[in-house]
Amino acid sequence: MKLTLGLVLAFVSSVSFAAGGSTYPLEQIEPDYSDKESLQRGLATYSHYCMGCHSLGYQRYERTATDLGIDPEIMVQAIVPSNKKIGDLGGIAMPPRAAAEWFGAPPPDLTLVARKRSPEWVYTYMKTFYVDPTRPLGVNNKVFPKVGMPHVLEPLQGLQRAVCAGSMVGDDPIAQVDSDSGQPMTESQCDSLEVIEGTAQLSAAEYDRLIYDLVNFLEYVGEPTKARAHNIGIYVLLFLMLYFVFAYLLKREYWKDVQ
Repeated sequence: MKLTLGLVLAFVSSVSFAAGGSTYPLEQIEPDYSDKESLQRGLATYSHYCMGCHSLGYQRYERTATDLGIDPEIMVQAIVPSNKKIGDLGGIAMPPRAAAEWFGAPPPDLTLVARKRSPEWVYTYMKTFYVDPTRPLGVNNKVFPKVGMPHVLEPLQGLQRAVCAGSMVGDDPIAQVDSDSGQPMTESQCDSLEVIEGTAQLSAAEYDRLIYDLVNFLEYVGEPTKARAHNIGIYVLLFLMLYFVFAYLLKREYWKDVQ
């Protein structure tokens, strides 16, 4: 009984850790390895906005180019840093010690982030940054409260503010009152987010597609062989079904005289 309870508690703890300690509801998505155009767009978004700080230290540029159907020369010109070769792993030039001083901690490697957290976690995380003047970088996040990362895609998504369900006090989203208790509500208590008009370069649908492509790419680099393994699994199941027919007929032939 104690062992079972311990396993349950360990499982719950691991799930809570994977969710970053947040209970914010995650949006559901379905990654698609077969959509190479989506994966290529995700790679482009990563290289433009994420690659300066976040490495892909367990994925080689050449493997990415091969799987995504990108010409090696184009990969070298557009993605691979000048000090690296196409056969190298996806490291970055930022020194870890300097990054720790600038951001408080080195930016994490993204190769396995979708496997560690889940695609839904990463997708929702990238959509739930909001303005928070109390934070050092001026932004906070609903999925990862008190995050130490700037919202690098802010020009695309626009500035978001938290909107409470209570009564507004002027135009300040912080100065809102809980309709039940009558107490002031903080932004962390306001689950709804809205983009401040005139601050976004993309529409909501375009930004959702951008983030989906990025997460789709990160899901791919976390397990590049998954699509191939899935296809092999289908052939294995078909073989087993065919083998079962012949095995059953052989069994009947062997046992017909015994019965």
